[in-house]
Amino acid sequence: MSKIKEQVLLIRAKNGDTEAFGEIYDLYVDRIYRFIFFKISSHEEAEDLTAEVFLKAWRYIQDEATRAVGNLNALLYRTARNLVIDHYRTSNREISLEAEEVLDVLDTSSQPSLLDQVEVLSEIAQLEKYLTQLKDEYREIIILRYIDELDTAEVAEIIEKSKGATRVLLHRSLAQLKKLIEDDRSKTDSKT
Repeated sequence: MSKIKEQVLLIRAKNGDTEAFGEIYDLYVDRIYRFIFFKISSHEEAEDLTAEVFLKAWRYIQDEATRAVGNLNALLYRTARNLVIDHYRTSNREISLEAEEVLDVLDTSSQPSLLDQVEVLSEIAQLEKYLTQLKDEYREIIILRYIDELDTAEVAEIIEKSKGATRVLLHRSLAQLKKLIEDDRSKTDSKT
């Protein structure tokens, strides 16, 4: 979405236009849900937290005392990130993806063939295997940058770090992920 369209929708939403906020919701709901789901791995809880993200965003936008929202994308992701942190503070849960839940996340209106779904599931299971071995900070930045395809400036705003610090963190995250993959491959190769 263009920054101009985003700003127009924000202005309309700030003035109480629920249809404008509905458009914002439609544009971002899948991305925010996916971000939350990859962090908590529960379909139902991810849906609940996603709804709460948009409720909090609506309240924030409507609050006269708040500053103008400069980046809607960052506001939504930061809200989602904070809700996930709160979620883990109140409940200690393991991160694990269930095959059915992953397919639900990937379900699209195009209905790919079963073989395509199995291939995608296999790739996601592999990625999830490595992501869960990373510390949360590394996992989060990889999800934001490469799964949600946000640019470095947006990621920096979401995680509340400078662009330089974000690039360094991203580099370290990728180096750690690469090491995990290489270690796993070397274990597999030594077994054969």
